[in-house]
Amino acid sequence: MISRGEHSPLDDIEFLARSDHRVAALDALATRPQSRTDLRELTGVSRSTVGRTLREFEARRWIRREGHQYEATQLGGFVASGLRELIDRLETERKLRDVWQWLPVEASGFSIEMGSDAVVTAARTDDPYRPVNRFASLLRETDQFRFVGFDLGLLEPCKDELARQIVDGMRTEIIDPPRAARHILSTYPEHCSEPLESGNLAVRVHDDVPPYGIALFDQRVGISGHSPDSGTVRALIDTDAPDTRDWAESTYESYRRESRPLVSEPTTE
Repeated sequence: MISRGEHSPLDDIEFLARSDHRVAALDALATRPQSRTDLRELTGVSRSTVGRTLREFEARRWIRREGHQYEATQLGGFVASGLRELIDRLETERKLRDVWQWLPVEASGFSIEMGSDAVVTAARTDDPYRPVNRFASLLRETDQFRFVGFDLGLLEPCKDELARQIVDGMRTEIIDPPRAARHILSTYPEHCSEPLESGNLAVRVHDDVPPYGIALFDQRVGISGHSPDSGTVRALIDTDAPDTRDWAESTYESYRRESRPLVSEPTTE
């Protein structure tokens, strides 16, 4: 029998992580009693492998046997719960690892946990417009859209889709830096005139918008990050998590309170 002094916690972690079926088996036993046949069907390993795994679990007092059924003890359930949390954390970290540098990591209230249930879309060398295309798909699914932050790399490629959605009734409010708002109005007057005349588009300006983008759709929140050198969008994460929604709404409103309506400059005769 294994005594506490024979193995360190890292040894137990290594034991569990060395084979996927051990994690699955302990998690299943923590959920409800299982027979050996149940565990073989669940894990896809042989009868002898299931037997060895159960003996190792019993030696650690993680499970107990009742007839032909096995179930986790409180110790086993405690380990399974912690392992699930660790795996979830590592899955979130792996998902965000390649885009983390583009996200608002210094922003007040933003946390790694916001990415746990998020769809992460990163630009690739062979598909640089992946984040923009994901953003466009979200635009097509919303009736109300709000945006604050650095937007040229995100909204400019979507100008046709955005204009069409606004004219078709999508209520839209965009908070831009004054220079960006003037650039869009002067460069794409044909895309701006009809949306502005529709009454569905409000443009506000703020002198110090965040260096990332916050997009609020009906059901989801999008956070975009761009390259400061090229201005291209490098990553978009979107989620329907309530905590992220609360953060995005609060951040958006804080910028809106300090913004002002865009006033068209008079034309010179």
